[in-house]
Amino acid sequence: MSETFKRSTPEEQLKKYYDELEQSGKGKLKIFIGYAPGVGKTYSMLNEANRRMERGEEILIGYLEAHARKDTIEQIGKLQTISRKKVLYNNLELEEMNTDEILRIKPETVVVDELAHTNVPGSKYKKRYEDVIEILNNGINVLSTLNIQHLESLNDVVRQITGIKVAETIPDKIVENADEVVVVDLTPAALQNRLKRGMVYKNENVDRALKNFFRKGNLNALRELALRQTADEVDEELEEYMKEHGINENWHTVERVMVCISPNAAAKKLIRRGARIAKRYKCEWLVVSVDCTHIFAPKLMEKDINSLESHRKLAQQLGGKIVDLKGKSISRELSNFATETHVTQIIIGNSRRTKLQTLVRGSTVNKLLKLTNNIEVHVIPTD
Repeated sequence: MSETFKRSTPEEQLKKYYDELEQSGKGKLKIFIGYAPGVGKTYSMLNEANRRMERGEEILIGYLEAHARKDTIEQIGKLQTISRKKVLYNNLELEEMNTDEILRIKPETVVVDELAHTNVPGSKYKKRYEDVIEILNNGINVLSTLNIQHLESLNDVVRQITGIKVAETIPDKIVENADEVVVVDLTPAALQNRLKRGMVYKNENVDRALKNFFRKGNLNALRELALRQTADEVDEELEEYMKEHGINENWHTVERVMVCISPNAAAKKLIRRGARIAKRYKCEWLVVSVDCTHIFAPKLMEKDINSLESHRKLAQQLGGKIVDLKGKSISRELSNFATETHVTQIIIGNSRRTKLQTLVRGSTVNKLLKLTNNIEVHVIPTD
């Protein structure tokens, strides 16, 4: 009796991949990411593949989509290609990457173009990234390419920018867990020139493309998305490195603003100041309040709670991220959080404690200044 083949779901395949990620013998994934077709992702990937081959690495092409681009085809060089698999669909014979043949040959590294590609119905997996996961699980390294608009979390943002709904997406975790991500960058003006010279699409209506997806505004927005996405990945890797090596000081590689608020109405002034600074640096900004549990701390009344909620709404409207902390010492909680999240600038209002309160509990501002030697602290008059 023949055995019925049951295809794994993408979720099951992802779970299997991450469950086994720590095991030895896993292949390494390197992704060349760009913001639009034609920036040079495939070219850069092939360029690296040739360099690796010259160093003696066994590397083959598992799948390549050259789009008849002369420079890309020339970049193939001496790289050998694994024959594609024939898949019959609606009486048409189509070609897909031959994952089984890759696993049989088992080269050291394989080149797999267009990571977000959807396979022909009837293939072993629905999406190409699932094939890549199996290849990695078998100890084979993978070089691949991806455009930023294919990330699932950015689907709505890309649609808003371009007016186009991207159907082929991949889970963000594929990129987040890649061993290396390389941004292949090109200015929008240079990309438009490539398009006009026929270096991107041979049969494309260039004028129509320039008025639609390849509009300069679209390209600028997509380029910033790509650069920011990669900057976030680098930031996470740096944070992990600093934790592993016990580095506590802030290296100020990227600006991050923290606004400290209380129920006081003047907090809105601080929030607006924080929003302006964050906009200037194009950086993340956090709006932080501390629920103080100190025995001498005044208890929050209903009006205070309502006031804080009003402040949080304003912060959200302006793009701030809300953070609520709790502890006996406001200054200690703020400084610890600022250090842990690599905050570079703190915005706080001048102290409103009475002389008696300051005598008993000290000044939050003064304590914060002592606890945060490597962070800029902006003390804003709130009277």
